Amino acid sequence: MTLALSCFGLVGVGMALQAMLSLAPCPLCIFQRLLYIVIGVLALIGALWPKLRQLWAGLVALLAVLGVGVAGYQTWMQAFPELASECSYTDPNLIESLVDWLGMQFPSMFLATGFCSSRDWEMFGLSMANWSLLIFAGIVGYAAFLLRRKF
Repeated sequence: MTLALSCFGLVGVGMALQAMLSLAPCPLCIFQRLLYIVIGVLALIGALWPKLRQLWAGLVALLAVLGVGVAGYQTWMQAFPELASECSYTDPNLIESLVDWLGMQFPSMFLATGFCSSRDWEMFGLSMANWSLLIFAGIVGYAAFLLRRKF
C-alpha cells in the first residue's frame, strides 16, 4: 500500500510542480509519469489481492527496470544534449506515439510540450530525471525484496 501511495504522490507532486512553476514536461517525463501510475495501480492490486503478490511484485520490478532505463536515458540526454537527438525532432518512437495519444485523450495529465534534454527544475543539483532514476532504482530494490520474501 505504501508503494502505491508513494507513486500516486509522486505523480501529484510532479503535476503540482508543473503547474506552479510552469514546467513543460517532455515525452520521456510523461512516460515516467505513466509508469509511476501503472506501478502504483499494480502495488495497490498487490496489497488488496495478496495471494498473487509475487506476480504483482514481478510486474512492478519489470516496470521499474523500464523506468530506470527511461530516466537513465533522459539523464544522459541532459548531461550530453549536444549528442542527443531531441524528442520530436525525428520520427516518433513507440514511447512518443503513446505519449502523443495519451496527451490527446487527457491533456491536463499527459500533454508533452517540453524538451527531454532541458533541466528546468533542480533540487540539490539533481534534475527531475535524476531523481526519477533514483526513485525507480529504489522501487526495483523494493520489488526484489518482495520477490525474495516469504509470505
